[in-house]
Amino acid sequence: MLRTPGALSFLLPGFAARQPFAMLTIGIVLLVQHTTGSYGSAGAVAAATGVSMALFAPQSGKLADRFGQRAVLIPGVLIHSAAVATLTALALAGAPMWALFLAAVPAGASVPQIGPMVRARWAAKLEGSPLMSTAAAFESVTDEFTFVVGPVLATALCTGVHPAAGLIAEASLTLFGGLFFAAQRRTQPAHGLVAAASAGPRVSALSIPGVRVLAIAFLGIGSVFGGMQVSLTAFSEEIGNPGANGLLYGIFAAGNMLAGIACGAVAWKIGPRKRLILGYAGLTVAASLLWSVHSVALLGALGLVVGLCIAPALITGYTIVETLVPANARTEAFTWLTGAVALGQAAAVTVAGRLADAHGASTGFLVPLVGTALALATLLALRSRLAPQASGRVAARGIGHRVPVTVD
Repeated sequence: MLRTPGALSFLLPGFAARQPFAMLTIGIVLLVQHTTGSYGSAGAVAAATGVSMALFAPQSGKLADRFGQRAVLIPGVLIHSAAVATLTALALAGAPMWALFLAAVPAGASVPQIGPMVRARWAAKLEGSPLMSTAAAFESVTDEFTFVVGPVLATALCTGVHPAAGLIAEASLTLFGGLFFAAQRRTQPAHGLVAAASAGPRVSALSIPGVRVLAIAFLGIGSVFGGMQVSLTAFSEEIGNPGANGLLYGIFAAGNMLAGIACGAVAWKIGPRKRLILGYAGLTVAASLLWSVHSVALLGALGLVVGLCIAPALITGYTIVETLVPANARTEAFTWLTGAVALGQAAAVTVAGRLADAHGASTGFLVPLVGTALALATLLALRSRLAPQASGRVAARGIGHRVPVTVD
């Protein structure tokens, strides 16, 4: 896969540009909790960022599909860096909550969608290739490495340097990494204004039923990320060891990364729909045990298991998108899924923060349980909508192309 012509030219800058993504939420939580003393308030501000990202990310993806990734990225990283700097300054100045919410909206809305853009470049390079599932696994590993490094780095900066250092680093990395990625023009997919004739009629990714089902499934995954972030932070504070937060979240994300490596190495004989449901069922069972654990060692072990269960669901979901969505709407589709994770994370951060304030850290872990259980029920009820529509793919790729379809 790595020998694909031009792959390294977008992989390396893409890797650098996506590192700040996992730093934003935890950076906001740690800074606002420091200035207000409330996990509920910190979670609410972080949630505002997540909700705005979930709402605006698909529009960013749609614009990238139409006008090209560079045209969207350059103004996006500039706006994001300015918005995060403003939010940081307001928090340090003790500004009222309404001002923090006001600054959080553009900070979330302008988050650069580097991951979906890299996935769209892979899809353009590997159209119809069996290596596409390997690329999806590779991207999941890269994402999870980001979620290993990002929270640990942000926590270390906020607790060891200054409460605002995590957000300052996030804004700086986003600016320079995003501009570097945007400079890689040769590997970006042909956008709608260039490829409209060959790519078929434009469709909205959300108009495809399978994308809507996957978005609901990814809401549940977001509830795990958000619930774990806040609840692990509250748990570490509760036991008087705030530094354990980065370690515990790093173990959780490392499990996800290891599972992603394994998924990429396996030649699957089970169809993607079955893999998605089985992986999600395992995630739900593992998440259901978090609230009952009260020691660092056991919570680390269980967090590792939860992480191991997330990667198969994420990888398979992104792989299914490639079979459902025509090429001229894939960046939008990937951003809908990324936005769904952010929205689920935002809701989970808010609810888990309120529960942790009122009833202790362990109750915050109920959020991943509820989120994954509801999403699993939706997947089971609507799994038939995840089957690829062969006729739609033929229309999207052009008459005369043979389209392989895997049936569960």
